[in-house]
Amino acid sequence: MAQIIPKRKIKDSVFTNLFQDKKYLLRLYKTLHPEDRDVTEDDIKDVTIKHILVDADYNDLGFSVGGRLVILVESQSTWTLNIIIRALMYLIQTYHDFFKRTKQNLYGYKKVDMPKPELYVIFTGEKPKNPPGTISLSKDFFNGEKISVDAEMKVLYQEDENNIIGQYIIFCKVYNAQRREYGQTKKAITETIRICKDRNVLKEYLEDREQEVVDIMMTLFDDEQILEAYAKDIDDNVTYREARKTAERMIRKGKMTLEEIAGYIPALSLDELKEIEARVMQLT
Repeated sequence: MAQIIPKRKIKDSVFTNLFQDKKYLLRLYKTLHPEDRDVTEDDIKDVTIKHILVDADYNDLGFSVGGRLVILVESQSTWTLNIIIRALMYLIQTYHDFFKRTKQNLYGYKKVDMPKPELYVIFTGEKPKNPPGTISLSKDFFNGEKISVDAEMKVLYQEDENNIIGQYIIFCKVYNAQRREYGQTKKAITETIRICKDRNVLKEYLEDREQEVVDIMMTLFDDEQILEAYAKDIDDNVTYREARKTAERMIRKGKMTLEEIAGYIPALSLDELKEIEARVMQLT
């Protein structure tokens, strides 16, 4: 009997599941700012906006610490500079929520207080040749020209067993390798977890939440299969519609029999071609 995987009301990922825990979020922050030694879990405020960047290829995270506002985005697929535009849109929405939450008047004479923004992308896909350390709107979209609104984003892609960001990147690389070997199966997930625990990569997290991680990743497999089936259905429907249009044109020309047309267009049965012919005759 096939195992029934429980559906989650709110779609989660290992990225969001890992860093919604303040313990691991603190480790992330200290990886970015090792000089800030006195910060504690209580100093971190989660300001993640739900359903802004999250899709098949992106996960997002927003949090503030003191006077810093950190926006961190994970990109899982092919490298793209467009990620900085998405992060900027996320940052603007986060500021909008911040001013609303702190009841500051943007139309008043008094200068508002706002945290200093920091933008990061964790890239877990195949590393591009000569990956940049940072990307910016000015440099990468406007040839370094001075522009009214600029944004700079630090790119994180290095595997490193000594910090939680590097460990998360290793986890993703191991998972990609196991998925290539075993496909979208539970075996790929359990092997990923086993290998990472053996390498002391996210070991504490994976030991504490192993079944939860399996459930999350199996649910994401289900979602991917549904999307793939939906895309195939769209392609099939487009192919079928195009086949009917082609058959209609051939029937209008009157140079081939229906049997001959059926040989050229296997997607349509002879009965379907007769139906198309009858409709064409009515319109002429």
